Amino acid sequence: MGFPGTWMTESESVVYRVVPKCACSTIGQIMFYSDHGRFFDGDIHDATAGMHKWSMEASQPLIEDNVKAHTSFAFTCVRNPYARILSSFFDKIAGIQRNGKRYRGNLVPQLVQKYGIDVGSPDNGFEFDQIASFRRFLLFARDTIRWRRPMEPDIHWSAMAGHVSTFIVNGGRYNRIFFTERFNDGMQQVLDQIETPVKVDLKAIPRFNESEGHGPKRAHDVSAYFDDLSRHLIWEIYKKDFQLFKYDFDNPDNKYPIAEIDLDEVHAKLGD
Repeated sequence: MGFPGTWMTESESVVYRVVPKCACSTIGQIMFYSDHGRFFDGDIHDATAGMHKWSMEASQPLIEDNVKAHTSFAFTCVRNPYARILSSFFDKIAGIQRNGKRYRGNLVPQLVQKYGIDVGSPDNGFEFDQIASFRRFLLFARDTIRWRRPMEPDIHWSAMAGHVSTFIVNGGRYNRIFFTERFNDGMQQVLDQIETPVKVDLKAIPRFNESEGHGPKRAHDVSAYFDDLSRHLIWEIYKKDFQLFKYDFDNPDNKYPIAEIDLDEVHAKLGD
């Protein structure tokens, strides 16, 4: 299985396990900059040079050797599960992608037909009932994760614990896991632990949100989207995410964690 979703700087200063919808574009660009003194021109997910990625065959032995020997500082970043699934909906389901098309081609028409989801369009200013459509999308997301129907779960809404665990199961160990909601503090703690060819001034780094501006804006507070049934589904899908990464299940509007992450607990519970 190896180390899917793992990126490493060419200088091997640091190793990062990507968790989708958790500031991965910004983190990738910081890693790229820390080696080259410039940002990648485009979406860092499209970069095929200047950085090691598990998806690039030539990088795999380098990443594997490094991770298994715990040579470099290894980290990842997590996000509140309520906010993350909402972001996935507005970006991937309601939004238009960078290529001007809907995400995954026929996925949205399939959701319209099978789950009665309406996501509007650029022509009508993305006018639709956001709350009703999101709750129907949540049923679909649960179906993909629980029963792998009508399709395999998508990386953008599958549980963070699943992404984080593959790194551990195959012999890796995290030195730090930090919160998207406290990004500057967490990323600075990583940078303080590593030696990079180019010094990174975090205050001067822009945010690279590749999904922004391609779809509707969220019109309500987070809690408005989650009735009792929705919260039941969220717990079913993301129970481990709330427990291990210390987010507040009882208050969807509290985006901040309620405790610090216990790295030993994460490795113990996700390493089976």
